[in-house]
Amino acid sequence: MAKTVLAVDDSGSIRSMVAFSLKSAGYQVIEAVDGKDGLDKAKKNRADLVLTDQNMPNMDGLTLIKTLRSLPEYKTVPILVLTTEAGETMKAQGRAAGATGWLVKPFDPQKLLEVVKKVVG
Repeated sequence: MAKTVLAVDDSGSIRSMVAFSLKSAGYQVIEAVDGKDGLDKAKKNRADLVLTDQNMPNMDGLTLIKTLRSLPEYKTVPILVLTTEAGETMKAQGRAAGATGWLVKPFDPQKLLEVVKKVVG
């Protein structure tokens, strides 16, 4: 069965690129426009992986990660942060919030798929 990836990003073009890359590799993709939308969709559909931006309106990536980690069904689900923020402080905050990994934008679709495969198979 295809793995489901929840892609959360307020940029439509980034979401489309992520969705296209993942779908072409056989993943199912649920798109969300911000952290709040992502949380709603995560509760309705069990995702095998969450891919989230950091800087978004309504709820940022770190808040989304912390909130997801507080839900029993997302305690162990891999969460990757896809962001323009590459600073160590932000990465440390991401890890502290429960992020599994970090990808910096602009991302290489091939690299994205390698990382996704590594964390969800």
